[in-house]
Amino acid sequence: MSAAAVHSLWTTAADPISKIDAPKIEYAQLSPTLIVIGAALAGVLVEAFVPRRFRYYAQLILSAAALCAAFAAVVALAAGGYGTTKAHIAAMGAIAVDGPALFLQGTILLAGLVGLFTFAERRLDPAAHGNRVDSFAAQAAAVPGSDSEKDAVRAGFATTEVFPLLLFAIGGMLVFPSANDLLTLFVALEVLSLPLYLLCALARRKRLMSQEAAVKYFLLGAFASAFTLFGIALLYGYAGSVSYARIAQVVDGTATNVDPALAGTMGNDALLLIGAAMIMMGLLFKVGAVPFHMWTPDVYQGAPTPVTGFMAAATKVAAFGALLRLLYVVLPGLRWDWRPVMWAVAVITMLGGAIVAITQTDIKRLLAYSSIAHAGFILAGVIATSKEGVSSVLFYLAGYSFVTIGAFAVVTLVRDAGGEATHLSKWAGLGRRSPLVAAVFAVFLLAFAGIPLTSGFAGKFAVFKAAADGGAAPLVVVGVISSAIAAFFYIRVIVLMFFSEPRPDGPTVAVPSPLTMVAIGMGVAVTLVLGVAPQYFLDLAGQAGVFVR
Repeated sequence: MSAAAVHSLWTTAADPISKIDAPKIEYAQLSPTLIVIGAALAGVLVEAFVPRRFRYYAQLILSAAALCAAFAAVVALAAGGYGTTKAHIAAMGAIAVDGPALFLQGTILLAGLVGLFTFAERRLDPAAHGNRVDSFAAQAAAVPGSDSEKDAVRAGFATTEVFPLLLFAIGGMLVFPSANDLLTLFVALEVLSLPLYLLCALARRKRLMSQEAAVKYFLLGAFASAFTLFGIALLYGYAGSVSYARIAQVVDGTATNVDPALAGTMGNDALLLIGAAMIMMGLLFKVGAVPFHMWTPDVYQGAPTPVTGFMAAATKVAAFGALLRLLYVVLPGLRWDWRPVMWAVAVITMLGGAIVAITQTDIKRLLAYSSIAHAGFILAGVIATSKEGVSSVLFYLAGYSFVTIGAFAVVTLVRDAGGEATHLSKWAGLGRRSPLVAAVFAVFLLAFAGIPLTSGFAGKFAVFKAAADGGAAPLVVVGVISSAIAAFFYIRVIVLMFFSEPRPDGPTVAVPSPLTMVAIGMGVAVTLVLGVAPQYFLDLAGQAGVFVR
């Protein structure tokens, strides 16, 4: 074959390639996520190249700066009208930039920043061999109790990898509620989950319990991810697309330009119902709703407490955002099918969480069951299927996330010789030994219970009102009964702290660094501001309550 002929083959083969359009990416509108992921990658480089003694400060400053910059980017986008008039689909249809996405991203970034302060706390444990220590294992790869672990503690090592892991998890959480196609949703789910599985295994004390928590979370999370992926495959078989808008059109029967090869399966409602149910199972696992809650108490108890606080707050915000978008944007045409199922899930979640919490004797497990009950309350707002339902859920999530991180930050302060004293009996008389810490914890418990003048009351009132207006009045009755049951065990802890005699061998309250003080202070401030003057924030959530289609 002559050179000219070969050359002509090359040019003909190469000709169609020039017709592939370059992807159009709106970098400015994706900037919050890009800043966080970029800082996480920079954090990995810090681990590789910065000397060990400087890493902690470098990672802390880098992470805090990235979260503040990303939050500023969210505020700038909202101020530029991207939450209302300019809301649209970015990144070739993969990401929605709209009110709910920006509101939830702002909440996740602020919760992540407060969580970062609890991660960086180094004054609670007594110094080991002259080195300040944090809540995380000295060397994650060392076998618990082995000589290599003791050597790492003696040398003053610290697992500063927790900072980039935290940023990767936040990066996934930012994409999760704004994903506008099923593949982006799944990638975001994995990006937020994998760092959390690792973080759960890194407790400095009770390492075996921590590793057991991580294994349970990983195995059950892998099942949930598999269900989600299988559901995505079935929905793709049903609609011939992973795009939210396209699936919604096929569900409504308004789809045009149908591929003849797909026309045969498009009307198959079995694919639609089973696929939607499987994706919802994956999302309900993430929010900790009954009957997908089995992991919650064990993981909350075993994970390092700063990780538990961050996970309990931010994961719920991201997962509820994704659930809202799926139900309101993709499946509004299936409302009569999914509402009865969600009713049942909400009822058993509210009652199950509240009733089982009464029997708990460990403060972290009690807060875990409390978070399950709260997932049920938030589901009442989801079921409302109205703009008010969306805005009430956004408001509830914003208030709940700060209360949760603050409550777990207080738990890190109460310590005995074995580390954190989480057994309830050890909290007896805490109000006499340390009135300020007990009073702050009481404020958080009252907010969880939904007592007036706290963010919990304003949030519950908003979701129950939206549910009642949406025709779910019986659900509100169940919610009020569950709140009354839940109030019993919150008040029980307050009575234990203030009206019991302190034990002579009881725990001490450690004096934290300004980092944890800021985390707890922000929790108290948000709890009281959203409780006393919630209107501005309710209006903000109301403006952000419309999804772009």
